[in-house]
Amino acid sequence: MALDKIDIAILGALQKDGRMSNAALADRVGLSQSACSRRLDALEASGVIRGYHARLSNDMLGYGVTVIVHISLAGQSERQLGEFEAAVRRCPNVLVCYMMSGEYDYLLRIAARDLADYERVHKEWLSAMPHVTRINSSFALREVIDRTGQGIDIVLA
Repeated sequence: MALDKIDIAILGALQKDGRMSNAALADRVGLSQSACSRRLDALEASGVIRGYHARLSNDMLGYGVTVIVHISLAGQSERQLGEFEAAVRRCPNVLVCYMMSGEYDYLLRIAARDLADYERVHKEWLSAMPHVTRINSSFALREVIDRTGQGIDIVLA
């Protein structure tokens, strides 16, 4: 979907306030409410807008440890990748999982209550996932940036 400046303005406004009413959004981007609603529907239908979410604080929910985990598999057949990906989807502590190029096959971001909780996740989940041959864990000391405005500046360039 080709995005124009109005689409970009809609996306930028929603990233700042996803609960904004259609009337407020239309006013912000200079459209009528019906035109804004049609644009929003098109952005959702095309998949540019994948959903609306509340941003939760892991710290406030008792998950104060963030772990970045690199995983290597025994191979990369479709079956091995599929079995690993199905297993990683079941682990509730995994917040993000990327298939990677380079030295490791996957990168995960995991939330844990503390080091003992991460040890449990490592033993009960990560080590038990199919085809895993290597796990490399790094612990985040503090979050420096977590952007919600993904891609908007790039689209405008």
